[in-house]
Amino acid sequence: MAANGQRRSRQDDESPSNPNKKRKANKNPEKNLLFNLNSCSKSKDLSAALALYDAAVASNEVRLNQQHFQTLLYLCSASISDPCLQTLAVERGYQIFDRMVTSGLTLNEATVTSVARLASAKGDGDYAFEIVKDFASVGGTSIPRLRTYAPALLCFCERLEAEKGYEVEEHMEAAGIALEEAEISALLKASAATSRENKVYRYLHKLRESVGCVCEETSKVIEDWFCGEKAGEVSSDGIGSDVEMLREAVLRNGGGWHGRGWVGEGKWIVKKDNVSSTGRCLSCNEQLACVDTNEVETQKFVDSLVALAMERKAKMISSETKVDFSEFQDWLEKHGDYEAIVDGANIGLYQQNFADGGFSLSQLEGVVNELYHKSGDKKWPLILLHKKRVRTLLENPTHRNLVDEWINNGVLYATPPGFNDDWYWLYAAAKLKCLLVTNDEMRDHIFELLSNSFFQKWKERHQVRYTFTKGNLKLEMPPPFSVVIQESEKGSWHVPVASQNNESSRTWMCISRRSVLDSLMINGKLETSENGDSS
Repeated sequence: MAANGQRRSRQDDESPSNPNKKRKANKNPEKNLLFNLNSCSKSKDLSAALALYDAAVASNEVRLNQQHFQTLLYLCSASISDPCLQTLAVERGYQIFDRMVTSGLTLNEATVTSVARLASAKGDGDYAFEIVKDFASVGGTSIPRLRTYAPALLCFCERLEAEKGYEVEEHMEAAGIALEEAEISALLKASAATSRENKVYRYLHKLRESVGCVCEETSKVIEDWFCGEKAGEVSSDGIGSDVEMLREAVLRNGGGWHGRGWVGEGKWIVKKDNVSSTGRCLSCNEQLACVDTNEVETQKFVDSLVALAMERKAKMISSETKVDFSEFQDWLEKHGDYEAIVDGANIGLYQQNFADGGFSLSQLEGVVNELYHKSGDKKWPLILLHKKRVRTLLENPTHRNLVDEWINNGVLYATPPGFNDDWYWLYAAAKLKCLLVTNDEMRDHIFELLSNSFFQKWKERHQVRYTFTKGNLKLEMPPPFSVVIQESEKGSWHVPVASQNNESSRTWMCISRRSVLDSLMINGKLETSENGDSS
């Protein structure tokens, strides 16, 4: 019976009214080919994929579509890293692409990227760039990405065709595509090899802006430049003598860099060492900076907050229109001598989600007092609380005296109804360039309207987090220094190298002119790395 049942089942499956999957695939050769090509792509079997393609072309029964060509071209481009397959992959990839173009099929970003990679493997950066430019000029929903431009840029840099590499970079910037470490490092290496010292300086700063810690490969590129003969010949053209100008530039840029060009003269000494927990370089004893946002970025930040607040005011109902954010701006101008701003609601409601929980004024008082004692000039922080919350606290006899004292001393500002507290404490901290005490992750819609890269940098420098463990307060202050490439007013450079270990064991490259090291020499002894030369 079982055998008969299986026989009937097979017959039913194979009947015209219920074809099996194999029959379905055979009746749709395009889907069948795509399925098999995808299998080859997953197993990275280029030979099998090409055999399937050749058979499909010869049969004249399969109508090749965009997905077929895209899968084949991807597999060809993925095979160029194998020396045994590179020649075959490039030759057949070009043939397949030519057939795709003559078929009149539309190109998408993935296809263009694959062809650009094939051209780059062939050493034809010009074609890799040309196809991307043509694709970008057409426009449409599919647009070039970093991976689309990278083959041409990396090819030009590898062949030391620096000017062509710069042209690709300009095209990318016009398209709003940011370089990442691999591309910046390649441009830096090509610039160093072709003795374009101004470009080297520029790409060092691009690394500073875009990358926290550089990888080992990038650190080697940087080290080779500074240890080379050309770097020692680069002079400051008089910039280094104007120490005050450099100091002002560092301050204006938020610390950690001046951006005015090479400083000093003579040979560079490259050393590798660690940095103390406070940010002191253990090689040259120079103090690293906690890099802040620059003046232009900060002012844009402040202006955007004001614009958001004013936009909110315009949407308020008539009974609320008397409230104006500019009132707080004027008040802050008169009373703005604060080193820290406190998000009162965030602190008072911290861990209060239990049965008898409420607003903990004692927690807020603890933070305020701690900040006062930490202040070198014994300054009180500014507390921001919603007016409704302040009114409730004043109605409580236990809290009234402390709240009245804060108000009378200009320590507390009550924010009006209709506005988020967030806008006030964030505006005050940005405007006064001071600390902000809050555990708020700042992920609300108003924060999403701000530049994310800028905002993250600003928070790292200004946000103070806190915890209460069994009633004991702990403030988590911003780090004493930033783990990014830094350029000092003395012309020295400090470069952090990516590491799997903890921060205390991180390797930093300390790069200084000999004259600077002589002035910073500790205990009369100057030690150099294997790449330095103290003779």
